[in-house]
Amino acid sequence: MRKKHPFFTSFRPFLQGGALDDLQLRTLAYRDPGLFLEQFAPPILIDEIQYAPNLFPEIKKIVDRMKRERIATGTSISPSFRLTGSNQLLLDKNVKESLAGRASWFYLNSLSVHEIKRAFPDIPIDEILFRGGWPELYTDPSLSPVTFLNDYLRSCVEKDIVLSAGILKQESFSRFLALLASRTGTLLEYSGFAGDCGIRSVTVKEWVGLLERSDFVHRLTPYFTNLTTRLTKTPKIYFLDSGLAVRLQGWREKMPLLMSPQAGPLFESLVFAEIVKYIRNRGRDWTVHFWRTREGEEIDFLIITASGAVVALDAKMSVQALQPFPLPRLFRTIFPATRQMVLVTYGGERLRLSQECLAVPVSGLVDFLEEIPE
Repeated sequence: MRKKHPFFTSFRPFLQGGALDDLQLRTLAYRDPGLFLEQFAPPILIDEIQYAPNLFPEIKKIVDRMKRERIATGTSISPSFRLTGSNQLLLDKNVKESLAGRASWFYLNSLSVHEIKRAFPDIPIDEILFRGGWPELYTDPSLSPVTFLNDYLRSCVEKDIVLSAGILKQESFSRFLALLASRTGTLLEYSGFAGDCGIRSVTVKEWVGLLERSDFVHRLTPYFTNLTTRLTKTPKIYFLDSGLAVRLQGWREKMPLLMSPQAGPLFESLVFAEIVKYIRNRGRDWTVHFWRTREGEEIDFLIITASGAVVALDAKMSVQALQPFPLPRLFRTIFPATRQMVLVTYGGERLRLSQECLAVPVSGLVDFLEEIPE
C-alpha cells in the first residue's frame, strides 16, 4: 500500500482559512494578525502566507502556548497550521526568523510523469517533456504551453526571485537563466559558465543557490570518497521541470526539439525530476548522486537508501537497438552488492536485457521505485 504524502496526512480538518492573494484577507492579516487568527481558529490552512509576514510572530505565540499546554497536561499535539506559498525565498526567510524549530517542510511539486500518465494514459512522453508538470496544461488543452510558461517565468522570475533577492541586473539574470537551462543534465563548471554569461563565478554560485532554494533547479553532487580519487567532484545541474527548461531554451515546437542534441539532457532531467518527486512524495529517506570517473565512465543516478543499498540508473532516450549496459569495473569494485544496472527508457515496456541489466520506461519508473525496500 502506498503511503500518503506527509503534508496531507490528517488534512481533512483543515477546511477553514484563506488565500492571502485575496486583498481583503491580506490587509486584515497585515494590519491585525491577532484578529485575523481569531477569525480562523486552528486547525487552519493559509495559502500565500508570505504576503502577510506579520502573521508569523503571531503564529509562533500560539504554537508556543500549545506546546506549554502539552507539557502541562501530557497530551499529544497535532499540527495546527498548514502554511503554503509560491515565493520560497520569502517563506524560507520568515519561517527561519519566527518559526525555527517549530515547523516541518514539505515540497508540493509539479506533476510527475506517473501522475500525468495515470490521469491521461494516452498522452505521449514527448508531450510531457514539452509541457512539464503544470496541471493547467493538461486540464485545459486550449492553453498554449509557450504562452503559459512565458507568463509563469515572467511573473515568477520578476516577482519571486529578482525582487525578493534584490537582484539589480535583471537582464543579466534572465540571460544567465536561459544559459543555465541549456546546460540542464550536464556538469556545471562555474568558471567557464561565468565567462559565457559575462558575470563573475561568485555571482553564478549565488544565483544558482537562489534558483535551488526556489526549487527551480537542483545541483546533483557526484559520489566520491577520499579513497576514490579517480572520480569527478564537479556537480551536475538539473531543472526540476522539463517544461521550464524547454521554454528557457527557446523551443516552440516538439519535433525540432526531439531532433536536437538537447533532447537527451532534457530527458535525463525528466528522469531525475521523477526520482526527486517520488522521494519527496513518499517521504523516503534516500539520497541521490551521480557517478563519473575522470576517464569518462558514468552512471547517471545512484540512489542510496536508508539501509545503504545502492541502485544504479541510467537515462536512455533512444529505444532503438537497446543494448545491455554492464556495470563499470570500478563501480563493481566499490559497490559489490549492486548487481544490476537499470536503464530508464523513453518508451517501451519493462524488459530484462541481461542478468545484470533491466530496462524500465520512465512512465513505469515510480512502480519500479516502489519495489525498492525502505
